[in-house]
Amino acid sequence: MPFDLPNVPDITQPELAARLQQLLDNKTKPVGSLGRIEALAQRIGLILDSDTPALVSPQLVVFAADHGLVARGVSAYPSEVTWQMVQNFLAGGAAVSVLARQHGMGLTVVDCGVAHAFDPQPGLVISKVALGTADSLEGPAMTEAQARVALASGAALVRELSGNALLLGEMGIGNTSAAALLLARLCGLDVADCTGAGTGLDAQAVQRKIAVLRQVLDRHAAAREPLAVLAAMGGFEIASMVGAILQAASERRVILVDGFIASAAVLVASRLQPAVLQRCVFAHRSSECGHALMLAHLKAEPLLDLGLRLGEGSGAALAWPLLVSACALLREMASFEAAGVSRQEEPFGGTIPAN
Repeated sequence: MPFDLPNVPDITQPELAARLQQLLDNKTKPVGSLGRIEALAQRIGLILDSDTPALVSPQLVVFAADHGLVARGVSAYPSEVTWQMVQNFLAGGAAVSVLARQHGMGLTVVDCGVAHAFDPQPGLVISKVALGTADSLEGPAMTEAQARVALASGAALVRELSGNALLLGEMGIGNTSAAALLLARLCGLDVADCTGAGTGLDAQAVQRKIAVLRQVLDRHAAAREPLAVLAAMGGFEIASMVGAILQAASERRVILVDGFIASAAVLVASRLQPAVLQRCVFAHRSSECGHALMLAHLKAEPLLDLGLRLGEGSGAALAWPLLVSACALLREMASFEAAGVSRQEEPFGGTIPAN
């Protein structure tokens, strides 16, 4: 499946930004009193090219795949948990299933490369590239051809989804290792600073994980370009997310980014098309230690900091109501003039004029 890099142009619009700011400043409140919700409303308005933005038919997509590197003991859980959790998502029993149901959003689970044969069932898209990636300590996690297939499948999926908002989720035992490797190589960081406990490793096991990841980075020292790094480190679900992000950005959808793994996909996508970041809202800062470093590199300020480390898109789903509220406030909150409310008085009796 060929992959043509979607065009993601710069959407900086000074006139619209100024109009949005004027609308926010004219609402019946002290200027800036809604804090970061105001910046969020402006960002969504710029993404959707509207001063009355509305989020329509949000789509939460969980990308799932297995990782060959798990055989090296980098995870507290066996690979079988990946396919078992996919079934849990589809049965409605996972955290993200509950949250998607609560907020009335579409939930799609994508088999990008799970080491299991699923029966066709509602809510499941089978786009399997292979039965998990290869062991990246022995060679590339995937060939560049496989990476391009995964990118193309992620982009094709988004083209078929309704709505103007994409929430990113993932499932893949071992994928914190892939994310840490991508962060270390693409940002030139020490992998020890990028690597955490994942699904629950103890301190000694984390040190073993770091040692394995150092060997992987040494094994692929020549991989420096984004697609080469992605292919070397994995995984299929991350590559599919990259394709989905690029497509969603090209369509000017709002992209709500979950935690460490989803942010790693954004990191890769932004190296291919920097303006991707203009379309992204970062839901939360996870407790996985590399995530704070990744957010800092992306110059991203997440909405929440709740100590989450579940993945699945759960943090994105939890943050979703903030986006809905930001849009509603921008569209529906009255101006001083419309409400007949007096403005704040100046210290010596005058009033602050309208912008």
